[in-house]
Amino acid sequence: MKLGDLLSMSGKNDFVKVEDKNRFYYMLQNMQANRWKITVIVLFLFFFIIAGINSAVFFGIAINESWKELLLILLGAFVGNLNKVVDYWFTSEDRDKMLIQKVDEEDGESLSNVNN
Repeated sequence: MKLGDLLSMSGKNDFVKVEDKNRFYYMLQNMQANRWKITVIVLFLFFFIIAGINSAVFFGIAINESWKELLLILLGAFVGNLNKVVDYWFTSEDRDKMLIQKVDEEDGESLSNVNN
């Protein structure tokens, strides 16, 4: 069985025909869209956990010791994920610079420099 057969059986065909001169731009747009989605999901879950803990404290809800441990472990895991999100948005990656340079070069004119 081929990959195309499997995709047609599932009713889902994710292949998009993109012109050669726009392929890096299309890839950059997809990467950015996916990164925004992941960022929003991580931030939403982190703030949801914090809001849950704060509302429990505010309303004086008694939480069993086992649930407290579980909430703190969950919070610690999401602090690590939040750290990765912050690192992505506030650090510069050479891979992204090279991709942006490729997008600039698609029209035959380079406007950016990887060495900067």
